[in-house]
Amino acid sequence: MACVLGIDIGTTSTIGILISLPDQVLATASRPVVLSSPHQSWAEEDPEQWWHNVCELIPELIETAGIDRNDILSVGVTGMLPAVILIDDEGRVLRPSIQQSDGRCGKEVLEIALEIPESEFIKKSGNGINQQLVAAKLRWIEKNEPDVFSKIDTVFGSYDYINWQLTDEKAIEQNWALEAGFVDISTWELSDDLIALGHIPRTAIPHKTISHEVLGNISERAATATGLPIGIPVVGGAADHIASAYAAGISNPGDVLLKFGGATDILIATRQAVPDPRMFLDHHLIPGQFMPNGCMASGGSALNWFIKTLAIGEREAAQAAGLSLHQHMDRISGETPAGADGVQIIPYFLGEKTPIHDPDARGVIQGLSLNHDLRHMWRALLEGFGYAFRNHIEVFNDMGHPTTRYLASDGGSNSRLWVQICADILQQPIQLLSGHPGSCLGAAWMAALGAHVTEDWNGVTRFVQYGDKIEPNPVNAKLYDQEYKRFRNSYKALAAVQRGKST
Repeated sequence: MACVLGIDIGTTSTIGILISLPDQVLATASRPVVLSSPHQSWAEEDPEQWWHNVCELIPELIETAGIDRNDILSVGVTGMLPAVILIDDEGRVLRPSIQQSDGRCGKEVLEIALEIPESEFIKKSGNGINQQLVAAKLRWIEKNEPDVFSKIDTVFGSYDYINWQLTDEKAIEQNWALEAGFVDISTWELSDDLIALGHIPRTAIPHKTISHEVLGNISERAATATGLPIGIPVVGGAADHIASAYAAGISNPGDVLLKFGGATDILIATRQAVPDPRMFLDHHLIPGQFMPNGCMASGGSALNWFIKTLAIGEREAAQAAGLSLHQHMDRISGETPAGADGVQIIPYFLGEKTPIHDPDARGVIQGLSLNHDLRHMWRALLEGFGYAFRNHIEVFNDMGHPTTRYLASDGGSNSRLWVQICADILQQPIQLLSGHPGSCLGAAWMAALGAHVTEDWNGVTRFVQYGDKIEPNPVNAKLYDQEYKRFRNSYKALAAVQRGKST
């Protein structure tokens, strides 16, 4: 049985999928990943753990699917972006990866902003001067870990690192390069000047590849470690959020994906590249198209924090009802009115990325009175992310990207309350998906295209079905308009206070 393999190097787990075309999932498997935060705003992982997970996952997938390993025709890898992995000239990992949610390099971002006008940088790189830039992270290492910095031979991303382990070929995928701030969008090629902002040799950045392009073949070493056949092709891979949106069917201009994961993402399909400092610019996996997007630093992670620190006393009641704590909080919070009776939460618990790019922002609970309890706060937390989604939609529209269709994916979309709240705040219907295994599916389809197992760019959508469509409640429109304005005004006032405190 001919099949292809997709691997997702995720923030909380490494996931593998084996698919057979046209529409059959043969097996999935996962292994946990440890996220470390040794200091405030730091987020790090061990790349060697990712590789160890991959080596464990692949034999399990082959056994579960009941196939011969030679049935696997190609491999695609996806991962979070832009994680930063550093290796020396002997192929050793120099330090833990610096994750995309890491916020340590605020000073270095300001340094770059003083060296080059942001308008000039945006025009050249397509992205703003923010903490997503790899150059800022490299400058932090240069200052704080000079011994590490002096040994850097290669800089690349999470899925680039796994591709190298699989093939012995060093390359960076185009969206890692673009969000890293290393691509000149007038030519769509790597820029020596932009790379130089990271104070590293030009040779430290490998050549650029694209998602469905074959970059190498499984080496003898990797075949021994993973059980894969020697010599099968490995494609360039993909950024996880782009791969997930592609697999969900976000392909027509105006299609929007609300991604309810550990972080909350929002992505829109377009045929035009419109650089804007408020959002990230990425290539769509379909050649010639683009996928501007935003990422909020928290999402499901903030809900998990709430459950662990505030709602743990509800465990017995949840168990008695046969529900998880998340489901229990949804059920009891559904009894509270829209607007949470005046309670509002600004969910910037890890600082915030798009569209405000404010690493100093923090989570805020406001409007509490003695008549409020956990139900109101849980609903306010869900509403906070709905307001943040609305902020992104306004920016997309301001950039000239009309929004026409909304889909929802990832674990948080299983919360009917959360999706209904977002539909009410946006006053737009939201289409739920079922059977979407995540980014690994998009990576597997890139592998199928690269190995010419298929030529059908839209065939990936056969794996994903539509669930219910959540319609907005027009009764809540006026209230949520008012509460959204309050949300934005509160953040602006608090940001001014924070700026005054810093000065």
